[in-house]
Amino acid sequence: MKTLNDFLQMKKGGEKIVMLTAYDYPSALLAQESGVDIVLVGDSLGMVVLGYDSTVPVTMADMIHHSRAARRGAKDTFMITDMPFLSYQISPAQALENAGRLVQEGGCEAVKVEGGEEIAPQVRALVRAGVPVCAHIGLTPQSATALSGYKVQGRTAEAAAKLLKDALALEEAGAFMIVLECIPVQVAELISKRLSIPTIGIGAGVACDGQVLVHHDTLGLFDRFTPKFVKRYETLGAKARDALAAYARDVRDGVFPGPEHTFNMNESEVQRIYGDS
Repeated sequence: MKTLNDFLQMKKGGEKIVMLTAYDYPSALLAQESGVDIVLVGDSLGMVVLGYDSTVPVTMADMIHHSRAARRGAKDTFMITDMPFLSYQISPAQALENAGRLVQEGGCEAVKVEGGEEIAPQVRALVRAGVPVCAHIGLTPQSATALSGYKVQGRTAEAAAKLLKDALALEEAGAFMIVLECIPVQVAELISKRLSIPTIGIGAGVACDGQVLVHHDTLGLFDRFTPKFVKRYETLGAKARDALAAYARDVRDGVFPGPEHTFNMNESEVQRIYGDS
């Protein structure tokens, strides 16, 4: 399992960091077996697993439940868990209580929080308590409504300056890593160069120190929408539908189960059953 120092050294050496979301035992096991550096139990599970329209309804109970499952699948991979909506924004004390639960009950090595310099006090409190924190700026899904929807952030010089200010404040507060979501590549490059901690991009270009994608997007398992920044490496959703449709046809046609799927009794035992009846 990689450590915080390993991630810093990867940034210094120009070695890209690979992060992938996982929400349960099988997805986390696949992520670990594929060699990713970090498994992120993202609150995106609200949309791709639980069927919500946003990440806002996701609860602490949801995150703990899914973290436990992912931990069992990725026992040897560094794991970060998202702190859900309103589990940390109110106060540093609230953040400490809930982050402690995610680490103790969920089994993660670190937590991720969305927001800029306004949550620096929470980040500072968590780090002082020994909880590693990954920050997240740019498009922050928990506050997408306040940002007027799922839109690219930092497209003006003023907005870009604000993102840089946020990133520096979060680094100063003790964050060990920062996710940059849906921002222009030029802004992501500037932030990545100014920070000593690694940046992880999602819709932020190749200049970041690493990349993250959602498990279901990467494998083509989520069809409701596909952001521009997603690269689908497979279309497993379509293949799964075809396979399940074939199963339904076989059942209806009496083809499944076949002899090879069936258990039999000794003929003498069969005769005893009929004889007894």
